[in-house]
Amino acid sequence: MRGGPCPAPAAPSSAHAQRPRGRPPAPGDAAGGWERVSSRAPGASLLPRLSAQARRPPVTCGGWRPVGDAGLRGSPAVPVAARGAGRRGGSGRVGAMAVNYSAKEEADGHPSGGVGVPGGGAVGGGGGAVKTRKPDNTAFKQQRLPAWQPILTAGTVLPAFFIIGLIFIPIGIGIFVTSNNIREYEIDYTGTEPSSPCNKCLNVSWDSTTPCTCTINFTLEHSFESNVFMYYGLSNFYQNHRRYVKSRDDSQLNGDNSSLLNPSKECEPYRTNEDKPIAPCGAIANSMFNDTLELYRIENDTRTPITLIKKGIAWWTDKNVKFRNPTGDGNNLTALFQGTTKPVNWPKPVYMLDSEPDNNGFINEDFIVWMRTAALPTFRKLYRLIERKDNLQPTLQAGKYSLDIAYNYPVHSFDGRKRMILSTISWMGGKNPFLGIAYITVGSICFFLGVVLLIIHHKYGNRNTSADIPN
Repeated sequence: MRGGPCPAPAAPSSAHAQRPRGRPPAPGDAAGGWERVSSRAPGASLLPRLSAQARRPPVTCGGWRPVGDAGLRGSPAVPVAARGAGRRGGSGRVGAMAVNYSAKEEADGHPSGGVGVPGGGAVGGGGGAVKTRKPDNTAFKQQRLPAWQPILTAGTVLPAFFIIGLIFIPIGIGIFVTSNNIREYEIDYTGTEPSSPCNKCLNVSWDSTTPCTCTINFTLEHSFESNVFMYYGLSNFYQNHRRYVKSRDDSQLNGDNSSLLNPSKECEPYRTNEDKPIAPCGAIANSMFNDTLELYRIENDTRTPITLIKKGIAWWTDKNVKFRNPTGDGNNLTALFQGTTKPVNWPKPVYMLDSEPDNNGFINEDFIVWMRTAALPTFRKLYRLIERKDNLQPTLQAGKYSLDIAYNYPVHSFDGRKRMILSTISWMGGKNPFLGIAYITVGSICFFLGVVLLIIHHKYGNRNTSADIPN
């Protein structure tokens, strides 16, 4: 009994009854009473090795336990060995025993009733094997798995530095030369400069009724041999803002009719307008780029239009999987989008983006390209393709050109900038000299370190650094 008052022994003997209060029992007091409990019970060496919490002495009271006929709660107290012998029926020699407790049973307040005996299992109510915390004898749990650790020597480190340098430097030179062979021409037509032809359109707004047009003349110093990609670029436009990225309804864009009339709440505050659902809803669609760019070649004061292809600029998965028009009569988009309204900043509804049915509505490729948000505030998006028609002639010959712009997209309010980019591509993509410079830098550093370490090893490596031990 732990934590409560000690019970009185039942029917104490006359010797114990006459003992003064507080005196321990004498050796001759064998009839009954109390005996002091030792810190280490007899026969404890026969017990399994248990944790400190799992090894407790029998029920005591103030360091004494009942012996003889002085039982607790009316039960006679008998020696532990005698109780064990009685349960075993007297068969075999019974050594010193003690009550076993597991850590879990102690935490739950339910001590085990089993009694450990030498040469056998537990005796009593438990009847199971003694639990142990020792990990299994496996290579993984005993941390005997084989391990490998490199031994860094001059014979292994120096060749590694030289090999990395000899591989990275040629690769970097090749990437850098390839990037420099890509033709690229960029025109900023924001119009912030007073001398810019587009300065008159700088303060255009979303709700402007008449479009503002401007023309910029430029000259290409070098011919563009292969296919040319026309991009539009924006600066200081944060498409990676969390609320901006989430402001869309993918189910609506995938052609779900229920989402068309009941857009997601993520589109707020561009979810409804004039009590009608907006299609397409959200801030991304509402801020779609809508400038119109046209390219002309000037030869002998004659302007010849350059054919700009508007199909094939979007990812195939976006065009055929992620974006679909509502189900129904595919040839009548006006009826499919009935009951919806256009985004607030759009001049016309989504079913009037293009005259061709396979490039109209939600599957319009200009719209799909814009809906794929950029990761950085300065970005470019593919606008048109200029394909090479004759293998004997370059796609864009060197000479004079003009760019006609329908200035509809305002950027001056957030200090943004707009630009048009003409570029070719190679096997490594667009023009980007950073990767080649990085390869050359890393290769040069490794080669230089290899030379320095080789000199140090040649000069100091053969010296005997071991100290002489005096006799």
